[in-house]
Amino acid sequence: MFSLLHGLWNHVFSKTEFRVLILGVHKAGKTTLLEKLKSIYLKGGLPHDRIGPTVGLNIGRIEDANVKLVFWDLGGQPGLRTIWEKYYDEAHAIVYVIDSASASTFEDAKSALEKVLRHEDLQEAPLLVFANKQDLSAAVTEEELDRHLHLKEFDERPYMFVAGSAYDGTGIKLGIDWLVEEMGKSRRTEALRARTDTYAKI
Repeated sequence: MFSLLHGLWNHVFSKTEFRVLILGVHKAGKTTLLEKLKSIYLKGGLPHDRIGPTVGLNIGRIEDANVKLVFWDLGGQPGLRTIWEKYYDEAHAIVYVIDSASASTFEDAKSALEKVLRHEDLQEAPLLVFANKQDLSAAVTEEELDRHLHLKEFDERPYMFVAGSAYDGTGIKLGIDWLVEEMGKSRRTEALRARTDTYAKI
């Protein structure tokens, strides 16, 4: 009886957990985005002057409505991108951060993103492209970035561009709301859930 009630309780009240990769080239603003997420959803997060380059991995956990979100923020220096693949297999979605005020990094950002999207371990994972640093005068629009990346020609997965700022929080809630909705109905989530259920029966 206890196990039945416990199972019912978990079914009704437990929250679905999604794991999200935060990727992008060096100095795109990935860790600033993670800390701003914590600030928005948890009323926490590091102040901007204490955020340094990521060497390896930063992890952040937040809750939104009926879901738990675990973010893996990975270093974007060329020498660190080789570790990204270690986290692909368990990720439900990708947040790809681009410094929209640094045109000189666009080609590198595009090349790195294409490599991510080609990887078989990330098939059908929803993609949120966060055009960061819109608070700066040099920033290009999300439409310009979209044309530069040519995602429509490259990939059929659900994706969305959001222009915003990890510094002041603009666009973050909009992007996360879209990502949560997409993860909830994506075939990627169904595949990961089926795999988890299979392992649980072994």
